[in-house]
Amino acid sequence: MDQKKIGFIGGGNMASALVGGLIDGGYPRENIWVSDIDSEKLDRLESQYGIRTTLDNRVIVHNADVLVLAVKPQVVKSVLTDLGAGVLRSESIVISIVAGIREADLQKWLGAPVALIRAMPNTPALIRSGATALHANSVVTDEQRDIAESILRSVGLVVWLESESRLDAVTALSGSGPAYFFLLMEAMEESALRLGLDRQTARLLIEQTAFGAAKIALEFEESPAELRVRVTSPGGTTQKALEAFEKGGFRTLVAEALSAAHGRSIEMSRELGGE
Repeated sequence: MDQKKIGFIGGGNMASALVGGLIDGGYPRENIWVSDIDSEKLDRLESQYGIRTTLDNRVIVHNADVLVLAVKPQVVKSVLTDLGAGVLRSESIVISIVAGIREADLQKWLGAPVALIRAMPNTPALIRSGATALHANSVVTDEQRDIAESILRSVGLVVWLESESRLDAVTALSGSGPAYFFLLMEAMEESALRLGLDRQTARLLIEQTAFGAAKIALEFEESPAELRVRVTSPGGTTQKALEAFEKGGFRTLVAEALSAAHGRSIEMSRELGGE
């Protein structure tokens, strides 16, 4: 794979994270290209990583064996249609990390059938702790799957989905998920202040507790339900807190929140795809 030239159209945070992850993993920086309309952004990327940059998307397409679409959903149609039909090499792989844009629409705007993989990463990829779901279309080979997995694995965990429609569920779960945990941490911090702790102390304790809980969940074989029981002493403070959560409809609220995000993901796909 080290001989493959990887080209990113779009040089935002996620592209920067992937470039950094690849280079940290030993990928040759001279085989990485990035294009963007923002020359200052390109200057920063070139200075930080020593990669090749250009303002011209066509340069990326002509040089890349692997094309990573990393632009905003609202502009991907114009970016791809501006390239023109047939500009992509037949052996190229296209990896789209553009949220909410379906395979059928990407193929339509590219103007030709291509080996296409959709990816749904999340923001912890910025610190190499991301969770990404991938879906490949029917013409993607096993070798191309391996290439895509290696690129996304440079910033965290990777799972494959057999159905493209499941990406909407992933968007609701891990794609939007970091914000859910931040909201809980925010609410805990506000409550801790009312209980008499200063903000700095409360925040440090909350952050380390969240980190520790996630680490236990990752490293222990038990399910979250089993872990919850394991750390809850009958009649103790934790049980009282959990009873309050349940009484307030915590599970129902979580289900409603994920359902709302899932519905909006489907809705946005239709809007951005031009239906």
